[in-house]
Amino acid sequence: MKNYWEKSISFEEYLTIGKKRLENPASQQEIDYKKYYELGLQRIDRTLKKYVPHEDQLKELESKNFEGKILIISEVWCGDASSTVPALVKFFEGKNEVKIFLRDSDKSLINQFLTNGTESIPKVIILDKDFNVKNSWGPRPKYGKELLMKYKADPEAYPKETFYNDLQIYYAKNRGKDAVQEILELL
Repeated sequence: MKNYWEKSISFEEYLTIGKKRLENPASQQEIDYKKYYELGLQRIDRTLKKYVPHEDQLKELESKNFEGKILIISEVWCGDASSTVPALVKFFEGKNEVKIFLRDSDKSLINQFLTNGTESIPKVIILDKDFNVKNSWGPRPKYGKELLMKYKADPEAYPKETFYNDLQIYYAKNRGKDAVQEILELL
């Protein structure tokens, strides 16, 4: 894990790469994902403006005496990541170091943390101070998973567009609180 940590980037670098890929796509995937990069960057910006760490969660973090690091496997274009990653970065800011590993740059890390056989992101890897994996979380909070299960159970009654809309409304209203809480419980 230490090698992956060393290959990881800061949140600022993550944003810079996302903006660069939007403005100057270097691959067909980046061209095809243009609208997702735009949406992702808009959502990240909204989360950064609106997210304020909850006092009770900050106290809980302090009480856990967590001395480890947070490694997040992500990509800017991902809808779940764009709503979760900035909140996590802001929550742990000044307390625990957070770095981001770009999933599509090297699949060997995500392949160790598959979700039901898929490369779903974001994936949060909680590392102790010696880079041992303590736990992992992702790709979305429990409520987001429930919405996904509802969609998968009956896509005709609950179409994909409705699922995506409901999920983004949830993210906008929740502002990262559930994701932070679920990760706190894993520390």
